[in-house]
This record gives sequence, C-alpha cells and structure tokens, in this order.
Amino acid sequence: MYKLCISFLMMSFLAAGQSKPIPSTNKKDDDFNKKVSSLLSKMTLEEKIAELTQDAPANERLGIPMMIYSECLHGLWLDGATVYPQAIALGGTWEPELLREMTTEIAKEARAANITHCYSPNLDVISGDARYGRVEESYGEDPYLVSRMGVAFIEGLQGTEKKRFDKNHIIATAKHFVGYPENRRGINGGFSDMSDRRLYEIYMPPFEAAVKEAKVGSVMPGHQDFNGVPMHMNTPLLKGVLRDKWGFDGFIVSDNNDVLRLSSMHYIAKDKVDAAILGLKAGVDMDLVIGKSPDFSTYTSNVLQEALKRDPSIIKNIDQSVSRILTAKYKLGLFETKDKVYPDTIVSTPESQAVALKIAKKAITLLKNDGNLLPLDKNKIKSIAVIGPNAAEVRFENGKYPQLGGYAGIPPYYISVLEGIQDKVGKDIQINYAEGAPLKSESTAGFAEAIAAAEKSDVVILAVGGSTETCGEGLDRDNLDLFGAQNQLVEAIHKAGKPIVVVLINGRPLSINYIAENIPAILETWYLGMNSGEAIAETIFGDNNPGGKLTVSFPRSVGQLPVTYLERPDFVGSGKGLYKFADKSPLFPFGYGLSYTTFEYSNLKLAKQSIPADGKTTVSVDITNTGKVTGNEVIQTYVRDDFASVGRYNKMLKGFERIALNPGETKTVAFELNFDNLSIYNQEMKKVVEPGDFTISVGASSLEKDLKTIKLTVK
Repeated sequence: MYKLCISFLMMSFLAAGQSKPIPSTNKKDDDFNKKVSSLLSKMTLEEKIAELTQDAPANERLGIPMMIYSECLHGLWLDGATVYPQAIALGGTWEPELLREMTTEIAKEARAANITHCYSPNLDVISGDARYGRVEESYGEDPYLVSRMGVAFIEGLQGTEKKRFDKNHIIATAKHFVGYPENRRGINGGFSDMSDRRLYEIYMPPFEAAVKEAKVGSVMPGHQDFNGVPMHMNTPLLKGVLRDKWGFDGFIVSDNNDVLRLSSMHYIAKDKVDAAILGLKAGVDMDLVIGKSPDFSTYTSNVLQEALKRDPSIIKNIDQSVSRILTAKYKLGLFETKDKVYPDTIVSTPESQAVALKIAKKAITLLKNDGNLLPLDKNKIKSIAVIGPNAAEVRFENGKYPQLGGYAGIPPYYISVLEGIQDKVGKDIQINYAEGAPLKSESTAGFAEAIAAAEKSDVVILAVGGSTETCGEGLDRDNLDLFGAQNQLVEAIHKAGKPIVVVLINGRPLSINYIAENIPAILETWYLGMNSGEAIAETIFGDNNPGGKLTVSFPRSVGQLPVTYLERPDFVGSGKGLYKFADKSPLFPFGYGLSYTTFEYSNLKLAKQSIPADGKTTVSVDITNTGKVTGNEVIQTYVRDDFASVGRYNKMLKGFERIALNPGETKTVAFELNFDNLSIYNQEMKKVVEPGDFTISVGASSLEKDLKTIKLTVK
C-alpha cells in the first residue's frame, strides 16, 4: 500500500514537474530531446532513480542501455590498457596536440571495452603548494596552460563536430569544479576561501574553456567547502555560472560519496535525505558511490522517496537529471549498440604504445647539465652504475607499478630505468646495479653496495624521487625533501667522486637543494608511463634531446610555500619583500628547462605598436638554434598591464608554442594579442581592456633574464 501511495503521489507531480527539453541548435538535438521526453514519460519513479548513479544497470523493460565509467587521466584505469605519462608530465610537454593524440587513442581503447564515460581531465590549477598530493594530476600552476591542455584532452576524447561522441569517442569529465587545490595547509579536500578575483583569474578559466570551447559532456564538483558552501550544493556556481552563464548542457556527476558528505563531512544536511535534496536542487545529476554501498549512497529509492515526502518539488529535479543522463546515452549511440558483445580484456595496441613513448620523450625536462655531462657518449664509457630506489622495476603485490603515478592500471609491460639502459647499451657497456636504499626506508644498509658499484663505474645514473606510496590523492606531506634515506644516499654516492646524472621520478616538486648544488646533471622525468626507461635511456645517450619545461615551480623548502611565478608587486625593490635569511626565488622556476643545444631570441617586434581597446595585433620573435644538434624550444609569451585600476600579477602566460629547430635554423613565431589576453577584471569584476601601456615579454621561461620585452600601447 505504501509503494502504491508513493507511486500515485509521484505521478501527480510528473506532469507539473517534468523538465523542459534542453534548447537545441540542430535537428539531431531536437530528435534526442523528443526521444528523451517520450522515454521519460514511460518511466516509473523506481526506473528514474535507477538512472541517477554511475554504471546504472540496463533497463530491459524500456531498452535503456548501461553507460559504463572509468578514469583515464593518463590512460584507462583498467589492467591491460596503455599507460601514458602522468598529467604533470603531459603538461611539461607544452604541446596540447600530444594530449589530443593521446586521448584519441584512449577513447578507442575505451569503446573497445564498452566504456563511454571517463572521469578526466583534472583541470585544477595548482596554486603553488607542493605539499598537496594531487599536484601530479594537474597540468601545472598556470590557468592558460591548463586551459589549453584541458581543451585538447577533451576534444581528443570526445571528438569534435561530426565525430563528437561517435563510435570512437566517449564523454569526458572536467574536474574538480572549482578552486579545489586552494587550501591553506596543502590538504586534499580542505576548505577553499578566496575572492571572486582569484577565482575568476586563476581557477575558472580552464573550466570555462572546457565548456565553451571543448563542449565537455560532464563536470565533477570538488569535495571541498567553497567560501562556506560545499561545492555539491553550490547552486550559484553549479547553476548560476556553469549552466546559466556558460551554457553547460551536459550532466554533473558527484565526486565519490560527496552528496552524502553534505551531511557526514560538512554537517549542513541533517541526514542523507536532506543531503540528497540539496544535491539535486543544486543540479548534481549523478551520485557517484564507488562500490555502490548503501551506507554512502543518497540517490537511492528509499532515500529519494523519503526526500519527495519532505520536498515534493524535487520531482522536477529528478526528471531534469534523468533527462540529462538519457540525453548523454543517446548522443553516445548506446541505444544502437546495447546488444554488442565486448571482450573481457583491454588490448593496448602498438600504435598507442608508440604515442605513449613519443609523449614520454617530449615530457623529460633537463634541469641542470654542468660541463655538458649529458648526453653520454657510449664510445667513451666502459661501465655505468645504475643506483637508486627508482632505478629497477618495483611492483606491488597487486601487480601495480609505483612509478606510474596515481589513477593507472597495470600496463602490458613496464620498462624501468635499469632495463632501458641495459637495452640501450647491450653488451658494449658493463652495468653495475645497486638499489642503495628502499624508497621509504631510513636504512643505510645498502649504501656500501651502492658505493662499490659507483666506484667501479665511469659514470653513475642515480634514480631517486617518489612513488604512489609518497605522492598522490590523500598523500599530502608536510615535508618536501627526498623521502627516507635518499638524500643521504645521494651524498654518499657523490663522495665517490664519479660523474653523476640524477634522474628524478616523482609526482610533485621536491626541495632537492643538495642535488641542485652538487650534482652536475639532473633530469626531471615525473612519471613517464609504461615506456619510462626507454624514454630516459634515449635521453641520457642523446637519441632524444630533452625539450620539456616545468609547469610548476620548485620550492627550496616547505617554508617557502606557496611558490609560483604568479606573484603580485611587493616590497622586493626596497628589500622588505624578501625572506630575511633565505632566498625567496624558487629553486627552479615555472617555464624552465634546458637543452643539449642552445637557442637565441632576436628581432622581437609588434605588427602594430598601438591598438584600440577592442583591437588586436601580433608579437613575433625569431628563434635560432645556435648549437650543434637538433632541439625543441618552448617559446612563452607573458603579458602585464603596466598601470591599471586594480592589482595584477607581475606577468601572466598568454601564449606558448613548442618548435623543433635544426642546427643553424631560424624560425619566426608569432602570437596574437587581443581582448582575451590583454583584458583584466576591473573593480566591478567586469572583463575589460583598459587604455595604457602593456609589457609584452617573450622568451624561454618565466625568469626575467630569459625574457625579451616590448611595449604595446592601448588607446
């Protein structure tokens, strides 16, 4: 009798509460809207509620197919899939087209496994706090760079124009909306308090680009309390900005258990019923609960039936959310392929593996190369010591490799540094391997073996850094030094007196002061995916000239945090804007990276030196390879409004391009300057271009010494 009454109650609200079709711009969308409206009118309340969770089972009565999810931050999070470099390494390529190529391959693997919805990319801008364990999931500390990488990722995964959501593409999810990394202690999920100015200047741009340019199909809010309002009930941002202002027409999926957390963590909802009401009213369409435990689920039949008794008006929110999810299924073509049989295993293809290797080689960043120690000449070396906790293959009991970074499955193979070097040199060079010290151990018991290996070798490759046990989601730290006895190991090997190349394999910037001061050559490789060792070996021996650049600043110590190139004017000129007893500058800055060749910048000029506020011009520069080998350079353009009505950052990245140059070759690179990259938010938070002078800086990094400048006047 109770179920009958509830069903009758729901039917009475259905006619009044049914959501309006999403406004369409083409015949195909109109057709989807009609199909969704027709299907919705046939669904019972139970059937509607069943759609409001991830991996909702197929509805056999109405022929509604299942939409299966996964993660694909740097490859499908499924065993057997291709594992690409982690996001922080992808950002270090400074080449968005590589991400488009990568996600095109990921989407093919996903479709082959009947996966059509992925919870990626991570569009969080890292705010300069490397204590935060999820630094590795981001493309870096700059909103423009993250925007460009994010758009490319989404377009490759989803497809564009006629290919959008076709049989070779899937739905992307932009996360974590919004301001998620902005917390005062580097803690995952910590509350975020910030001004509208900081929100719109730093954190909003990647999500706005994802919606307006890439037309992302799904968005995931962050775990956090944002200015006192948890994101999963933040109607002004989820509806007012995301949907009404930007025109987002996809569906919003919660982060894991986060609708429930409106009650269990934020203590705003008194129970899970009220939490469900708040989530639905804010526009959270899908309740993600990994494992679907009833203890953590809110969009379930018993909860939502009680919610409808408390607030009958939410039937319109239920209908609206179901409509959005059904629309996604129609757009993906799932209704036509619901009976297709899929394999039980994922197949990583040679084509995708080649893409992974290409990206890995382009992600490697050369931080130091005193005396041109690198590349090594195989003809002049008889023996190499390969030492360190990250040198050889390490595998957990579950088969996972800790040097791949978070959100990765088990690839069909993994090439370690040791294996890569062994494969590269064959029997021509003696390899002397010693671990030295386990990554997380304080023990020095293995030092003697490592020192002996170094002493009988011509050169040392020392692989140190971190792993998925020291960095990743939930692995926030209060110390950024090398974990365990690694720093002691570096010092001990250094005392052996042999040339050393440090290979960093890690997910966050580390305070490697001793290494930076004493070791002649340093390669930052981050997590390079399944082909790590091959890419590193090719770089060490010169078959690959490193061209990556840092997308996050390296701190000298935890006390320096947050450290980022995005700084506003301070007292530095008077001496008061400095630390009293320490260097304020980063150990390695944003945009920094060396090469085995050298580049010269010249002939910086503007097509027009003066433009109106609504006008545009171009800035161009010539880059010449003045060295002896082919190399890649990343040309970076920064803009500053010299005198404006509000405070600004000293400079902001507004353009970049990675180019390859042969020895002696010169190329001209040009960037357009227009409203988008000259504008600021004025005191009324209106985006405007104010008349006056602008400093346009172009060069090899964010460091002033690496930049050439020119003045632009806006009338």
